[in-house]
Amino acid sequence: MSVVDRLFRAVRAQVNDWIVQRQDPEKLLETAILELQDDMVRLRQSVAQAIAVQKRTERQYHQATVSAEDWHKRAQLSLEKGDETLAREALTRRKPYLETARLFQEHLQQQGDVVDRMRNDLRTLEGKIAEAKAKKELYIARARAAKTSEQLHQVMNQLNPRGTSAALERMENKVQELEAQAQLSTEWGKDPVENQFQALESGTETSVEEELTLIKTQLKSQAPRSQSEYDRELEELRSRLNEL
Repeated sequence: MSVVDRLFRAVRAQVNDWIVQRQDPEKLLETAILELQDDMVRLRQSVAQAIAVQKRTERQYHQATVSAEDWHKRAQLSLEKGDETLAREALTRRKPYLETARLFQEHLQQQGDVVDRMRNDLRTLEGKIAEAKAKKELYIARARAAKTSEQLHQVMNQLNPRGTSAALERMENKVQELEAQAQLSTEWGKDPVENQFQALESGTETSVEEELTLIKTQLKSQAPRSQSEYDRELEELRSRLNEL
């Protein structure tokens, strides 16, 4: 696993922890992206330093190679002049440069691999940052959903069936109390004369009975009348009823 992959996984795990802890998701994600961008800046600086070291090693390799070649030419020149001792001395001095050039060449190969790997990590990190920016809204939505779910869970845990029934009973009693107060206010607000008329209207049947009893009493106190008088009054009553 590359350094960038480990870094991005750590940031993603931190974001998930933030979601669980119900902190401000947008602020935390912005902070995470800024941290990734800071890491990218540092990685770019490391790549630049590695490239600078690689170029310096290339120059040193080139210098060692040139020096080795110069001593090789001097050895050839010495042999051409018939000075084998001087040629042997030139080859002896050439050997350290050859060894240095060999070491620099190996180092260049290693540095080239490091620079290539760091460049790949840099491109990967740039892609991860772009992905994090694109998915920021998704992470924020996840965080808000988790927060809402947790709040709902807390509310459900706090609900007490007995307490809920008692609250409903208190509510019903309060409504009945308000209705009674409203009815009492209505009755007290009526016109007294109107109340008297309502009392009279409600007692109509009783008044008829009382009047009928009174008529019977009056009839008993009067002298007896002939049948013809009864017939005449009855006929007059029928005539009045027909007129109605």
